[in-house]
This record gives sequence, structure tokens and C-alpha cells, in this order.
Amino acid sequence: MQIENLGVIGAGMMGAEIALIFAMAGKSVLLNDTAQERLDEALNKLSTTLDAGISRNFWTEEDKVVALSNIALTTNLDDFSECHMVIEAVFEDAEVKGKVFKQLDSILKPNCIIASNTSSISITVLSANVSEARQKNFIGLHFFSPVHRMKLVEVINGMDSSSAALEVATQACKDAGKVPIQVKDVVGFAVNRMLFALWNEALRLVEEGACTPEDIDVGCKLGLGHPVGPFELMDLTSNTLNLQVGKILEDAYGDRFHPRPILKQVVAAGRSGRKVGRGWYKYDK
Repeated sequence: MQIENLGVIGAGMMGAEIALIFAMAGKSVLLNDTAQERLDEALNKLSTTLDAGISRNFWTEEDKVVALSNIALTTNLDDFSECHMVIEAVFEDAEVKGKVFKQLDSILKPNCIIASNTSSISITVLSANVSEARQKNFIGLHFFSPVHRMKLVEVINGMDSSSAALEVATQACKDAGKVPIQVKDVVGFAVNRMLFALWNEALRLVEEGACTPEDIDVGCKLGLGHPVGPFELMDLTSNTLNLQVGKILEDAYGDRFHPRPILKQVVAAGRSGRKVGRGWYKYDK
């Protein structure tokens, strides 16, 4: 099977851009959220993203027209009944995601591939929310933010994921210009386990007064060749989400992933990051 049409559930930053990259690859994409206002807002942001890319000669006006014409919006999951693949990109919570998968179980075609964009939760655990017959077509596709720029996608196999489903989804990601890597179903997968270990050490340095967030960001960019520093990246991806993922990693692996007190303090102060105008840095909303 080749993926020609797909659905994306969740029109936040990740879901909207996942929809975008497949639409730009010529796929027919149905983007879902619970409220029409969120869908309209997502489409406006995608238009702005495309305009920014056009101004930098990444894309053309024709690319924008094609991409937006390939995205349809819906608040009704029943509209996903003809999709070849559905990607879930809702809040990083097993219970919230589980409710979505239970709904999909009664809607999708038997051979439809179901993928979660979870960054940390076990794919095998999430697949328990669909019938046993569907679990062979249940996989993980972990994209990285911002999706339209980051090439990597982790393709995760659950205990019952079939090689056929993994192969089809991997090819769909390649069609969308991504570079897939195969990862076993371990909590946090590969990249986030490495990333959160780095972040925790960066946070310790700030707690100890050894460095400022600004100096650490400069050090990682100029000394390690990272495109952005850890505190810039935390602000971009949301400190609130990062704390939540940190707790999931701690539950799985113990104290080595214990979220640092300073991160908890920043989140409690409402400094989620770029999207609210304040995180480790201040931003113009």
C-alpha cells in the first residue's frame, strides 16, 4: 500500500506542520481538531510559515498554493474513514491519546496505519487502545520541531507492529522529504533520551551559577555545532511540555531523568516559552 491520503489529529504546532509537509509532498491531508477556530488559526499560521519560506527562496508561490489546496479541515473524526494513514498529534498524555485511538478504532478501514507522534510514551502501551487486529498497523512516528525544517523522524515499532506497516510509513516519510531512523519501542525513544540528559546537565549548570542560559546556548552552538542552544530549544518546544516529558522519563528510568527544580520553578511561574512570550528568554508576542 502507498499512502496517498492521510489524516492528522491535533492542529497545534506539531500537528499542523505534519499536515503541511505531507501536503507539500502531494498527499491529500485531512487536519482535525475539536474546534473550528483552532483549525482556522492553524491554517493561518501555516500560510505565514509558507510566506516566510517564500521570502527566503525555500519555496515558491506555487508551492504554497499546492500545499494549502491539499489540506482540508474537519472537526469530525468520522471523516477519516477513507484515510490510508492517520497520525495523532494531541496533548502528550496517555489517557488523552487513548481516547482518540478508541474513537478511531470504530472508524478507520482495517488496513489503515495508525501512528502516534508521541515523543516519549510507549507505542505498545498506546496500541492497547485499539483492537488486537489493528495493533499490527499501529506504529510511532516522532517528528521534530519545527517539522517543516527538521529532517529527522523516528519510526518506532511496538511489540506487534508489522514490518509491512513500518515499511509503508517509512516510505511515506521519505516522500515528504524526511530522513527516517528505526527505533525500538523504549520510553523516550532515542533522541529525547539523549536530549533530556543534555538539558538536565544544562539546567544543573544554571542552578549552580556556573553559567547563564545565554552562555550555555552560545557554548553549545559554537562549541558543539548545535543549530540552537538548549534553552532556546526548550523555549521553542514549551517548558511545560518538557517538564511533562521529563516526568514520563523519570517514571521509566528513575533519578537520572529527575526534572530539575529550576525547570519546575519556571513552569510554575507561567514561563512556558516562546508561545506565551516568556521562558528562559523574553519574546515579542
